[in-house]
Amino acid sequence: MFMRLSCIFCFIVTLFVCVCGGAYALTGFDLLNFVCAGSRAAVNAVLAAGGVCALFLAYALIILKPFRGLK
Repeated sequence: MFMRLSCIFCFIVTLFVCVCGGAYALTGFDLLNFVCAGSRAAVNAVLAAGGVCALFLAYALIILKPFRGLK
């Protein structure tokens, strides 16, 4: 149960960081800086959490093999 919640939480955080990066790349508006109210420490914390979450998701896909039964 907790592993599933961890994966869902990590997916949401990673998706949020990707959407913010995509908005910045396409429009030039720094959405992450806006959401963090201009705090550089908060932006760095969110980016670090996004990186850790992406690594956890890669680990979960390799070790847990959720698509094993789909042949």
